[in-house]
Amino acid sequence: MRPDLHVHSSASDGTDPPAEVMRRAALAGLDVVALTDHDTVAGLPEARAAAGPVALLPGMELSCRLEGRSVHMLAYLFDPDQPELAAELARIRDDRVLRARAMVDKLADLGVDISWEQVAAIAGRAVVGRPHIARAMAASGAIASPREAFTRDWIADGGRAYVDRYALDPARAIGLVREAGGVAVLAHPRAGRDTWVTDQQITRLAAAGLAGVEVFHPDQSDAERARLLALASDLSLAATGGSDDHGSLTDYRLGSETTPANAYHALIARAASSLCRRTSLVVP
Repeated sequence: MRPDLHVHSSASDGTDPPAEVMRRAALAGLDVVALTDHDTVAGLPEARAAAGPVALLPGMELSCRLEGRSVHMLAYLFDPDQPELAAELARIRDDRVLRARAMVDKLADLGVDISWEQVAAIAGRAVVGRPHIARAMAASGAIASPREAFTRDWIADGGRAYVDRYALDPARAIGLVREAGGVAVLAHPRAGRDTWVTDQQITRLAAAGLAGVEVFHPDQSDAERARLLALASDLSLAATGGSDDHGSLTDYRLGSETTPANAYHALIARAASSLCRRTSLVVP
């Protein structure tokens, strides 16, 4: 069984439409793909219609902040219409626009000739993110490729044109996802210094109801994978994996990392248990 539980589409900052993502998932020999666009489920209807032989796991990557660091939470099988969660998602998406505009202004002050209109055109109807700004920068000739934007010179965390934005405390995010009947998995906690989550922090999140931790990710070393596997075992967390594919921005790496079958089934079982608990609150 080959489930890739971390994939993006053009509904957020990936380059391919959801239907194309599902087509590529089939070509990659995947059994399950989770569409986890940033702070939105807008791509799910198209992905579901195009699923074909690949099972679609509904998901989202939720923006969080922990002790000044950006943290991402993968959420699965939740009700996106749960009022409190839906309100927070709307606030996050609105603030993304304000942040992107402010970053464009900072880049202009640094001599980068791009406009908000260009960034908005690249994003289209998608949730706007830094990759859209990076693509505008590359189109302007300021950098050779979008990847070059993600340094301290430009728009990486703490960079010259970086602007902070509204994000949830991860424990609160876990609570909202669980209240909506879903499960939460900590995304790529050892992928880089700006997104590093310590063992102690993961332990506290496990106590708050975290269901899993993403162990198998292209940006996490073998040594960190081993440490995360041991921690996940100690905390009874599902050790998941995903490619974090963004289409051409990540060289079409869909299926390059997957979730072990036992971890996938454990996650689904936990989601079913969460849904039963939630249903029991409203149905006698």
